[in-house]
Amino acid sequence: MRPTEETFRLGLVGLFVVSLITAQFLAVKILVIPLPVTLPLIGEAILVPAGVIAIAVTFLATDCYTELYGARAARRLVNIGFATLFVMLVLLWLAILAPGSPDAGVDPDLFAAVLAPSTNIVLGGLLAYIVSQHWDVFAFHRIREWSGTRWLWLRNLASTGTSQLIDTTIFILVAFWLAPVIAGIGAAESPVVLLALILGHYLVKVAIAILDTPFVYGIVGYARSQEFGGAFHPLVD
Repeated sequence: MRPTEETFRLGLVGLFVVSLITAQFLAVKILVIPLPVTLPLIGEAILVPAGVIAIAVTFLATDCYTELYGARAARRLVNIGFATLFVMLVLLWLAILAPGSPDAGVDPDLFAAVLAPSTNIVLGGLLAYIVSQHWDVFAFHRIREWSGTRWLWLRNLASTGTSQLIDTTIFILVAFWLAPVIAGIGAAESPVVLLALILGHYLVKVAIAILDTPFVYGIVGYARSQEFGGAFHPLVD
């Protein structure tokens, strides 16, 4: 059965929203990625939240959405995603604050300790998201106006690369500079430490952006092969 454009478009929206929300829950775990060599400032390993891949998928989704449906539709998608984060937080805190039994299911204190993110992490994540995602849509759209339908790889890498730098910088400065303790690491008061965290985090995101380029081509190519209307719409602001 041939899929409809509505099904495809809803699937792309669903991919964006589920990746965005999943990233918030995975952020409580810190991954240690060993490096084959010791890098200046970064050291022998990179520390990143486990949600880094999920966040990268959100940028993949917005790039595909911008390519197929234009900047205006993509900005609406970003704003809807921002609203879903607030809904998620409200539902999460209702569950945390509701009385629970320590003898049945997960202990309420353990539940709260794992799922209750710090205020600074939440604020850092929300601020980083809304700024970087809107920049991603803007940059992708402007490059597409200049390049037309050519060089999709350039639009993907340039928009995602710059927006991920914005996302990483805002998140690290808000979450690690303002917070007294983050994930047992402690406050990163030194500018050198902050720079190391930003560079390490960004290095991982750039690597993911390079790896996701074939997926962007695959999704956009599939949409155009199905002759979905959005794939051939003129550019809209």
